[in-house]
Amino acid sequence: MPIVSSASASVRRRCAVALAGALALGAVPLLAEIERLDGIVAIVNDDVVLASELLERRDAVLERLQQQGAELPPQDALMSQLMERLVIESLQLQMADQRGIVIDDETLTEAVNGFARQNEMTLDEFRAALEQDGISYRQFREDVRRELQLQRVQRLLVNRRITITDQDIDDLIASAFFQEMISDEYRVGHILLAVEGNAAETIAKAAEAAEGIVAQLRAGADFGQMAIEHSAASTALEGGDLGWRRAGGLPSLFAEQIVNMSPGETADPIRNNLGFHIVQLLEQRGVSQQRQMQSLVRHILVRPSAIRAPEQTRELAFDLRRRVVAGEDFAEIAKEHSEDPGSALAGGELGWTDGSDFVPEFRAVMDALEVGQVSEPFPSTHGWHIVQVQERRDQDMSEEARRNMAMTVLHNRRFDEELQEWLQEIRDEAHVELRTGVDAEG
Repeated sequence: MPIVSSASASVRRRCAVALAGALALGAVPLLAEIERLDGIVAIVNDDVVLASELLERRDAVLERLQQQGAELPPQDALMSQLMERLVIESLQLQMADQRGIVIDDETLTEAVNGFARQNEMTLDEFRAALEQDGISYRQFREDVRRELQLQRVQRLLVNRRITITDQDIDDLIASAFFQEMISDEYRVGHILLAVEGNAAETIAKAAEAAEGIVAQLRAGADFGQMAIEHSAASTALEGGDLGWRRAGGLPSLFAEQIVNMSPGETADPIRNNLGFHIVQLLEQRGVSQQRQMQSLVRHILVRPSAIRAPEQTRELAFDLRRRVVAGEDFAEIAKEHSEDPGSALAGGELGWTDGSDFVPEFRAVMDALEVGQVSEPFPSTHGWHIVQVQERRDQDMSEEARRNMAMTVLHNRRFDEELQEWLQEIRDEAHVELRTGVDAEG
């Protein structure tokens, strides 16, 4: 039974699927024609798994294991695992097709560009690297397309099975695990002024020197340079930089001071048996530091329609802006003319936002406006907009960020659990006929 290796697996599958309906009717001549093109190793509902697909997967796995120096599994066990994976993928892809989930070429190209950027290459360099490794660029794109399609159908059908309550989020936030996970990290600068002996005069002189260094640092002196000049600690040549540490990893001598300081702040000198310690919080990162610039924004939207041509819609947008600039009330005009059902009745109010939920054209105009300024009309995929920013604020997002992070953790946990249950369910409900014809050696 010959295996056709010159055509892609997807092309071969289309040839086989076109004839797959004949299997249920017992059309032996057609089945023989399919097997002449490429062996069928499984019938999965309305799809088939081809022998060439199975062997291509096997070869890829064996090559990867050999490159890693891993011990090769028994061939029978490997083939069984691969067959089951192909069956599960086939079921998901059929569900994606039924729901019209398609990965367009633009989305696919952006995903492939992402792989190139991860490898610090241009797209042309990445393509050349694939070819050098013996990987077809066209086949790589199709593999990525398949993975994206699988991800989308999983998100669509598994996410609806997941429920997360406010109590679930509160419980996770209160847990020790979560507190450790979100705890801030601190980058600390440290200077040690060593004191030898217990003579009062020596101690007083060192204390005076420490106060002088703190004063200079608070006046803007460079911490790294001061550490190199004055510190007796082992980190002196690194500018006294202790690196990034969580609160639990800070020296107990000054941990309490650090967690209550702001970046750039220098603590008063701290004395112990080694001498005087001077610490500065160089940087801090983590959830508590998350802030967001937000705008209080409103807009008027007009759209082309069956009774209003695009050019007429544009003219209407400019006329409405002239009325606003001339002194008419923005909110009243929005209530009367705006065709955004979500905001028109509220006078066009969209509330406080960072713009991330808006189309790029809208966000770009919003960010460029001064407070109180009314934008020129501009088009987007939704129609013609007129935008006004009423206020701006720098919002502390730490609480919201914590809840969003907790939501993400819970969702990821439950998604993995629900995904496995869903995959088992669709496998149990499917009609799968495994056929012989390709043994472990191919």
